[in-house]
Amino acid sequence: MALFYLLPRAPDLLILLTLAVSLYLTVIELRELEPRPHWKWWGWWLSLVFLTHFVGYLALRGYSVYRRWQRARA
Repeated sequence: MALFYLLPRAPDLLILLTLAVSLYLTVIELRELEPRPHWKWWGWWLSLVFLTHFVGYLALRGYSVYRRWQRARA
């Protein structure tokens, strides 16, 4: 969260960076499993990570719109 305050002009870049790091760590974890998982297992985990980040991104956008709306009313 501190990076949002340090880089106030680049939150979209930061969100994309965290998504890329999360997907990379998911791939590393899947490669370390002893019996190689099926490609469907890989797709399921990668899509789960992507979708949870997408929902978090939408929640962040909704929160920022709400804060701007509250500031405008005050």
